[in-house]
Amino acid sequence: MSSTTTSNANGSATPIIELRDAEVVFTTRAGTLFHPKKVTAVNKVNLKLMPGRTIGIVGESGCGKSTTANVMCGLQSVTGGHVFFKGQDVTKRTAKERMDIGRVVSVVFQDPATALNARMSVQDQLMDPLVVHKLGDPAARRKRAYELIDMVGLPKSALNALPGQLSGGQRQRVAIARALSLNPDAIIADEPTSALDVSVRAQILNLLSDLKKSLGLSMVFISHDIQTVRYVSDEIVVMNHGTIVEHGLARDVLNNPQDDYTKLLLGAAPSLLHPTPEECI
Repeated sequence: MSSTTTSNANGSATPIIELRDAEVVFTTRAGTLFHPKKVTAVNKVNLKLMPGRTIGIVGESGCGKSTTANVMCGLQSVTGGHVFFKGQDVTKRTAKERMDIGRVVSVVFQDPATALNARMSVQDQLMDPLVVHKLGDPAARRKRAYELIDMVGLPKSALNALPGQLSGGQRQRVAIARALSLNPDAIIADEPTSALDVSVRAQILNLLSDLKKSLGLSMVFISHDIQTVRYVSDEIVVMNHGTIVEHGLARDVLNNPQDDYTKLLLGAAPSLLHPTPEECI
């Protein structure tokens, strides 16, 4: 496993990713040529992803949580503020820096049906990141594909299948396996269970939790469902209109919310008011 805890000169852990006053402003088509209408998707966001920690980002659709995640994994540039990767300022990142971030931070998208190439076998999809980054020879890549498929609880026969021959839950397991192919330090999971049947969601959540523990992964878990976020996160970030309105330890945010918007989200899921056994310890 390549995941290691980096430290700064003072001996304390260095964040894998850090956002400082990050802003993302989009220009919409609603304005005119001389008076374009702008929308602030992310507004002065400060966030640190520490080694081995899971941050859950929650909020309704359009609150800026997915844009924040895209900034963290390098898919979206900021229009203001700074982005740091292992202590290095990568706000105006080069192609090499983007490649380096891609090796350390992987993404699991919402819908595995669109995230996977319908014409590539599962084995080829698991080997593809290794090919792109020029890691290993063909034999080593095939061996890694076997390790990955076993890691996510699928039979070896799945390696020869096309995504269309698998169920939604199986496809998401393949997407998770592919995200793990480069031994990343962190995974950003953007609504990874929302496209799945209710009966399958718990299985995927348990898989992500087990992988986090066994591999020492950091994780950013994005969801509109605060109930889902609760069971996988060490910290919870609540976003509204592009701004972080509350951020703290998961049990603190859920058991003693300070912001009215957080209380509103909890009120929509009253079962969350009952603490989990872990939270009672």
